[in-house]
Order: sequence, then C-alpha cells, then structure tokens
Amino acid sequence: MSKNIAPRESEISLAELRGDCARMAPHWVVPATAAPTPVTPSLIHGVTVPVASARLIDSMAEYGD
Repeated sequence: MSKNIAPRESEISLAELRGDCARMAPHWVVPATAAPTPVTPSLIHGVTVPVASARLIDSMAEYGD
C-alpha cells in the first residue's frame, strides 16, 4: 500500500477482526457432544448487531452475493 493512500476503514477493521479471532481461537473448545438441536426462528429474539459490525459485513463484497 502506498504511503500516500490511507487504508479504508473496512480494511483496518477486517484486519482487526482477523487478529481478534486469531487471539481467541486457542480459547475455543470443541464440544464433545453431538450437534445441538435446531432452534425454531420464533424463539430467537433480542439479537442486536453493532452498527460498526454491520458496516464491516456490508463492505465485504463476497458476503451475501
């Protein structure tokens, strides 16, 4: 990247997200049980997505295409 061109917010955020995931990976434990039973959509409520996260996903061209 050229020194004269500032990186886009999504590039910085994506790099930070990858770094966060890499640091957390050793803490994730694989469950010993079988896959959980699916939950009906009517029971899922109260989920919120921070605006910055939504912008990050929205800026990823391959996501949802």
